[in-house]
Amino acid sequence: MELSLEISGDQIAGARDYQEDAFLTTYLDDETGESKSSALIVVADGMGGHAAGNIASNLVVSTFNKTFTGGFGKQDPPGVLRSALKNANEGLKESIEETPGLDGMGCTMVTAALTKGKIYWVSVGDSHIYLIRDRDLSKKNEDHSYGGYLDRMRSQGIDVEAEAGLSRNMLMSAMTGEEIAEVDCPNSGYQLLPGDRLIIASDGLDTLDTETILKTSAWSHTPKECVAGLLKAVEDAKRPRQDNTTIVAVDVVERQPAEGKAAAPQAPAVAVAPARKELARERDLPVTPSGGSKGLIIALILLLAVGAGGGYVYMTGMWRDWMPKDQAGTQPEPKPEAKPEPKPEAKPEPKPEPEPKPEPKPEPKPEPKPEPKPEPEPEPKPQPEHLPPTAVREFRDALKSGGKGPLMVAIPAGSFEMGSPSHSVEVSERPKRTVDVPAFSMARYEVTFAEYERFARATGRKAPKNSGVDKKTYPVIFVSWDDAVAYTTWLSNQTGKKYRLPTEAQWEYAALADTTTKYWWGRELGSGRAHCFNCDTGLNPRAATNVGRFPANLFGLHDTAGNVAEWVRDCWHPNYQDAPTDGSVWEGGDCSVRVARGGSFLNTGKSIRAKTRSKWKSQRSFDSVGFRIVREP
Repeated sequence: MELSLEISGDQIAGARDYQEDAFLTTYLDDETGESKSSALIVVADGMGGHAAGNIASNLVVSTFNKTFTGGFGKQDPPGVLRSALKNANEGLKESIEETPGLDGMGCTMVTAALTKGKIYWVSVGDSHIYLIRDRDLSKKNEDHSYGGYLDRMRSQGIDVEAEAGLSRNMLMSAMTGEEIAEVDCPNSGYQLLPGDRLIIASDGLDTLDTETILKTSAWSHTPKECVAGLLKAVEDAKRPRQDNTTIVAVDVVERQPAEGKAAAPQAPAVAVAPARKELARERDLPVTPSGGSKGLIIALILLLAVGAGGGYVYMTGMWRDWMPKDQAGTQPEPKPEAKPEPKPEAKPEPKPEPEPKPEPKPEPKPEPKPEPKPEPEPEPKPQPEHLPPTAVREFRDALKSGGKGPLMVAIPAGSFEMGSPSHSVEVSERPKRTVDVPAFSMARYEVTFAEYERFARATGRKAPKNSGVDKKTYPVIFVSWDDAVAYTTWLSNQTGKKYRLPTEAQWEYAALADTTTKYWWGRELGSGRAHCFNCDTGLNPRAATNVGRFPANLFGLHDTAGNVAEWVRDCWHPNYQDAPTDGSVWEGGDCSVRVARGGSFLNTGKSIRAKTRSKWKSQRSFDSVGFRIVREP
């Protein structure tokens, strides 16, 4: 008995105004796809917001497809799946290293390889592989969410109490370019039978319960009808924050021997889908690759997508906005399916009524004008409502050459939980540990152009260009880690005090300011709290803003979230294993790469959390990285 596969897939944006999912379906057995007995299906759900999530999902799908199709038939399917997963994750890592503004992007992924009557899979995250057999729905792959973890533990007889404040849908594994926390890739395939229907979907399908999925599948005669019906059911649910949803349905049928002449050859169908209506936004992206290595990344992704031979590749339309015009203008339009399947009703078309809005946004508030910080006049004071319960003690040290150094605030000694729990998807933030931090002082603001240029003039260094911004109120950028260390050495000589870059522990402790939430102001990003790509401030997402524009945290520090990322003293380590617990500098590791904290205007809310770590080449300078300083008592 030989099995044949009938496949169809589609996606919706849901309540989002952008699409971060990407998927691919392709037949593997021959160039014409006539027998249709082997296929690859990849679904990736991007994380990082708008462009970044879109890039991550498309990159993973393309790289995975290239690796798997190149190795298919040369080794066992699980081995090829694992190799493709590794290469796709490495591709994310290399892209982030070449384009640091993409730091924080990532995706979940589920891939099904169907061959010789069996399904093999590899999955990372909370997307799904469902099997419908005899009117029963069963999930085949693991769920790497916190809720899935609790359910697995309880199924094994281990009663695990849920931690307060953690939602069941919190991810515990994802592809971010770093080590992947959990991977589900069984060593043996699962036997398929004629009449089976598979549903491979992103977690947007979670809107529907088991009964709805089964009912919709039951009246759907073809995979195409099933996908259309499920997506319509998701839309009809009108969930206020409906996530992007991608669904691929596969029917397993017994192939009948051909009678008479063979079916006409079918040309390989590989297409990049055009941008949907909801993706037709202004090209307001955090980083716009244009030539160089960034342009090569995009060109490579598109080449990878078509390099595997016959199949259908569905990539989200955002890529047209990221390609150079001479390339975007030549993209082929998607080809219609060679054999459209009959259906009783036309596929539901998008309704003409306006798309639901995710959340009403508050009326924009007038932004305060930048307050200059001339020397030797005192620094501007924050408004009373921004002061912590205990008044902040601030000071400025005198310089030998005249004037005063940056405005500093005293940070009290204390203990805090540094890093993220063991079930966190952010492997670099684990393990969580208690750190005791002695008292120290930290600059209230990020070092400005004016403060840095004074050092540059005194030492004969070249000052970075400032693009016409107010030097007294804008954070200095285009300074390497080595430049920042040189500044602290000069400041120490000028004041007779010990200045340096903060350690990772000092920085995180000061940024959290005696809070335990994701941001110092709470669990949600909200609006008007910081300058980042999706912080809803109305500011230019491609440039920093003046220091002190937003409220200070409870220690009196401004801009510890967003604006520009900040160099810290420590060398890069891939995690906190054996890290010091006294707040001291952590040497060792890879000291050609240094840590920056706080995220920047280029990053989304996920990457401006106080616990987020990023790594940068110490001898290079960047347009989104600056620094602030600390002084030992």
